Amino acid sequence: MHKNILLYKAMLQHFSGDPRRCQHLIKVASLAKEIAILEGADEKLIDLVEAAGFIHDCGIVVGEAKYGKGHCTGKIQEQEGPAIAQKILGELGYAQPEIERICYLVGHHHTYSNIDGLDYQILVEADFIVNFYEDGLSKEAIAHTIVKIFRTASGKDLVRTMFAL
Repeated sequence: MHKNILLYKAMLQHFSGDPRRCQHLIKVASLAKEIAILEGADEKLIDLVEAAGFIHDCGIVVGEAKYGKGHCTGKIQEQEGPAIAQKILGELGYAQPEIERICYLVGHHHTYSNIDGLDYQILVEADFIVNFYEDGLSKEAIAHTIVKIFRTASGKDLVRTMFAL
């Protein structure tokens, strides 16, 4: 079985009982994979961003246990997530370079300065697209974020189409 399918199942178990978070990770992973394909990425990068999409919010469970439900900020997710991601990815047989990069992405997916690669950019954009809808952002806020954060043509096109901008 493909390791990303195993990761998908592991993350559903990680967020068991929280359908909102389960659906969030499915949507982010799917959009990350779609953007990567549309941007012409190779199979390695496509698999990597899909995996990062599945696991990017893994720090929420520990963060909420430490700071209370609803008090797990993006920075706390970045702080708590990499250790959890490293354990899960290692158990599923991901190669060490993949683990290192995915853990880096988990530890930075709410940091929007110094985005250092297409994989990072795609994960940020996919997470934003899902959050735009889930958080009920206004068209004005979405348009501002596209200008400020989005860099891929595919990510911009997806947002403009989805939100009729």
